[in-house]
Amino acid sequence: MKNRVETSRKISASPQEAWEIISNLESMGDLSPENNGGRWEKGVSEVQEGAIFRGKNQNGARRWSTKVLITKCEPPKKLSFSLQVAGKAWCEWSYQIEATENGCLVTESWTDKRTWLGAKIGWIVSGVSDRAAHNLKSMEATLENLAIVAESR
Repeated sequence: MKNRVETSRKISASPQEAWEIISNLESMGDLSPENNGGRWEKGVSEVQEGAIFRGKNQNGARRWSTKVLITKCEPPKKLSFSLQVAGKAWCEWSYQIEATENGCLVTESWTDKRTWLGAKIGWIVSGVSDRAAHNLKSMEATLENLAIVAESR
């Protein structure tokens, strides 16, 4: 199993515009094929390092929630968060935004930190046996949707 995947997409929008869309985790369900948004915990209302976000996810008939910890928040350049299970990071998601001549380049990455048992539990919960391949396909769709939203503003 591959433990890291990433993909990039050029977007004809400013880094700030891309950042505003990406950092609105409550609306991530508008971009992602698997995520259905979620909510901030403990009075937090926007992305910031150390904040906890409860995500809602779905793959076909399977639904599950996630707890993510914001690990890097550097507007409008980088947003990273780790999926937390039993106090341990199971994976890390990251968005890197770089200015280009005609807008920006957004790179989304996923790094798997699960044990073999964690991968097995993830498969049972989500129905996804090859998480790296599944996530790469989902990330490509997410970045395509991000481009559509950002470029229409």
